[in-house]
Amino acid sequence: MTCLSLTGVAERYAPLAQRLAGGADRDRPWRPAGEWPALEALAQLFGLTSFERDLLGFCAAVELDPALAAACATAHGDPARPCASFALAAGHLDEPHWTALSPGGPLRHWRLLDVEGHPTLVTGRLAIDERIVHYLLEVHHLDPRLDCVVGDYDGERRLAPSQGAIVGRLARELQLVREVGQWPLLALVGRSADAKGAVAAAICEREGWLLRQIRAAALPSEPRELGELRRRWEREAALSGSALLIDADEAELDPAMTARVTRFAARLDAVLIVQCTTPLAQLGAASEVFVDRPTALERPALWRAALGPRAGELNGTVERVARQFDFDLAAVTAASESALVESADGDSLGRALWHACRERARPALDDLAQRIDCVASWTDLVLPASQLDTLHEIVAQVRRRARVYDDWGFAARSARGLGITALFSGASGTGKTMAAEVLAAELELDLYRIDLSSVVSKYIGETEKNLRQVFDAADAGGAILLFDEADALFGKRTEVKDSHDRYANIEVSYLLQRMEEYRGLAILTTNLKDGVDQAFLRRLRFVVNFPFPNAAAREDIWRLIFPPAVPSEDLDLAVLARLNVSGGNIRNIALGAAFLAADGDEPVRMGHLLRAARSEYGKLDRPLSASEIGGWS
Repeated sequence: MTCLSLTGVAERYAPLAQRLAGGADRDRPWRPAGEWPALEALAQLFGLTSFERDLLGFCAAVELDPALAAACATAHGDPARPCASFALAAGHLDEPHWTALSPGGPLRHWRLLDVEGHPTLVTGRLAIDERIVHYLLEVHHLDPRLDCVVGDYDGERRLAPSQGAIVGRLARELQLVREVGQWPLLALVGRSADAKGAVAAAICEREGWLLRQIRAAALPSEPRELGELRRRWEREAALSGSALLIDADEAELDPAMTARVTRFAARLDAVLIVQCTTPLAQLGAASEVFVDRPTALERPALWRAALGPRAGELNGTVERVARQFDFDLAAVTAASESALVESADGDSLGRALWHACRERARPALDDLAQRIDCVASWTDLVLPASQLDTLHEIVAQVRRRARVYDDWGFAARSARGLGITALFSGASGTGKTMAAEVLAAELELDLYRIDLSSVVSKYIGETEKNLRQVFDAADAGGAILLFDEADALFGKRTEVKDSHDRYANIEVSYLLQRMEEYRGLAILTTNLKDGVDQAFLRRLRFVVNFPFPNAAAREDIWRLIFPPAVPSEDLDLAVLARLNVSGGNIRNIALGAAFLAADGDEPVRMGHLLRAARSEYGKLDRPLSASEIGGWS
C-alpha cells in the first residue's frame, strides 16, 4: 500500500476546494481523482459504500488541508465553521444517501466519524476519528482511547516442546473455526502466566496476528463503557490485524470480574484469547486447552541446554533440580546464568545452581509470607521415636515424590491427593515450628510461615484470593509452607445457618484443595487437634502429635539447650527437669539466665536459672510449686 502524503491529499481535493469556494461545475457531482490506497482498504474493511468512502475521505482531507477547510467555511457562510458537513457532502459528492449518517451504519457504528456541535445532523460538524486519520496516512499506532488499558504483549515467547505441540493443535482447531465463519475464542487454562502467554504469542505469530493484552481487572463494570471498549477494540483489531489476550488469572475467585470477561467476549467480533487459572464456565470458548510449565520429562534437557558445556559437571544434580523446581523457560535461563557466574568464583556448580533456584523462587513469596532461617537440626529435636520416624518419612516422601508420581506412574493414574500435607499438633512450645525447620534444612528448601490471621478475611472471596496468591507464588520453587495456628481456619464446620457459615466452609475446602494440589510440602500447626474436623484430618497425609515433654524429655532438652560456648557451673539437670514447662519455655529460661550471668560477668548457675524461671512463670501467670523448686540451690 502506497502512502498518500499531505501534499497528495491537498492536490487530490483541490478541485473540491475550488467548487466549495464558488468555482465552476457546482451542478455536477464530484468524485476524487487518483488513488488513495489506505482509504480503499478502509472501505473494504468496514463495508463502506462509495459515498461513505468519499465522505470519509472528504472529512479526512478537511483535517489535513487548510485550503479545503477554509473553502468549507466559505461554503457555510461562517468563518467559524471550517469543517465538513453532510449538507456540503450531499451537495458535491456522487451518489449521496441519508443512511450514511444512521447510528447503525458503518461510519458511526465503527466510530469512523461523528456529528458534533450543530442543531441538525445535516449541518453539524462531521468529525473524523483521529485514529482513522492516522491510518489513512499510514501512521500506525494504538487508538489513544485504548492505550490506557491495552498494551503490546511483552511477555515470554519461548516454548518448550510440550507447549509447541499445543500450538500445533490449536492452529488446526482455529482453521475449523474460521471455515464456519466464526471468530476464534481461545481459553488457555493453567497456573503459569508465562506458559500461557508464550502459547498465545506463538499462535498469533503463526496466524500473522499482532498480539495485544489487557488485564481483566481493567474491563469496565458499567455496561455502556464495556460496550464502547468492545466496539473500539473490534475496530482496532480490524485496522491492525490484532488479537487480544485478556489476563483473567485473577478472575478465578471474583464472580464480578468473571462476568465482565464473559460479557465482553460474548459479542466480540474479533480474535480473543483468554488466559485463566481455572476454566470460566460461562465463557463458551471454541477451544479450551490446559497449558502448563515444561513437563517433568523435558525439564532436564532444558536445564542442560541452558547450562551449556558445564552441565556435564553436575552428576545427577540436573535431574534433582529439574524435579524440585517447576520453572518456566525464562526462570531456567536466569537461574542457570546466575549459577554459572557464581560457580566461576570457585563454588561448585551443583551447589550454586541449587542456591540460584532457591533465590529465583523467593521474590514471589517474600511479600506474602515470612521466610524462616532454618538453623535447627535433628539433634535439637527431643521427641519420641515414633514421631521422629514420621518426620523422616515425610522427608523421604518429599525427596522421592518425582520417582513415585512420575517414573512409577501414580500421577498418571490420578491427579488427586498428590500433595504432601502434614498436621503438627501440640501445646505451644513443644517443637512444632522447630520440626518444620529441621525438615526444611534437611531438604535444603526454604520455609515460609503464613500468618493465617492476615490471610483470613471477613470479606467473601478474599480469603481464597489470598490463599491462591500464596500457593501460586510457592508452587514453582516447592518451598515448605507452614500455616501456623491453623485452628484459626480449621475449626469444626458448623451447621450452615447463614451465608457466612457457608463461605467459611468454602474457605477451608479451598485451602485443602490447594494443599492437595501443591507440589511441595504444606504443614499446618495447631494447639487444639480436637478442634479440627475429622473430615479434614482424613485428607491430610501425616498427623504428628507433639506431646508435652515428661521429666526425662525435659532433662534431654536442658542438656541440649546451652550452646558449647556458654560458661556454666554446677548445673543440676535433674533438678531443672522438675520445671513442668515446654521446650519453648525452657529456651526462654535458659536465655534469660544467660543474660543475667553475662550482666554479672559470671558463669550460668542455678541461681540465675531460678530467677529466670520465676520471670517466665510470671509471664505464664503460674506460681512455682514446691515440688518444682524443692532442693534448688
